[in-house]
Amino acid sequence: MELKRINDRITVAGQIQPEDVAALKAAGFTTIINNRPEGESPDQPTGADIEAAARAEGIDYHAIPLGREGVNPEMVEQTRQVLETSQGPVFAFCRSGTRSTTLWALSQAGERDADEIISEAAQAGYDMRHLAAHLGRN
Repeated sequence: MELKRINDRITVAGQIQPEDVAALKAAGFTTIINNRPEGESPDQPTGADIEAAARAEGIDYHAIPLGREGVNPEMVEQTRQVLETSQGPVFAFCRSGTRSTTLWALSQAGERDADEIISEAAQAGYDMRHLAAHLGRN
């Protein structure tokens, strides 16, 4: 599991396994966001298995799947709400971390400078420049 820290509030990664959740708890994460649709790949664990591991560790779990249908305003708002209400650092995952980073970036639109959002994503290894027009303040 390769964690990619965007900032103090959120870290992203590719697919995790239920057995990774204890390490996430030990690293201080209080919330997990699963951005991967169920059954996207035959080798991925179920969201229910990851949720059960999270609950066993006392970590909040949220499923906000982002699939082929693309991003919608509800996903962005759900992400914003999770980030605002989490009692500590948030960990989000998908297949590679890109969809998680995209939802994080869009959830910050209008609240933070677009260049700042793009820069933080880039430092974590994700190019979000294509979202600049959607991120608001420049």
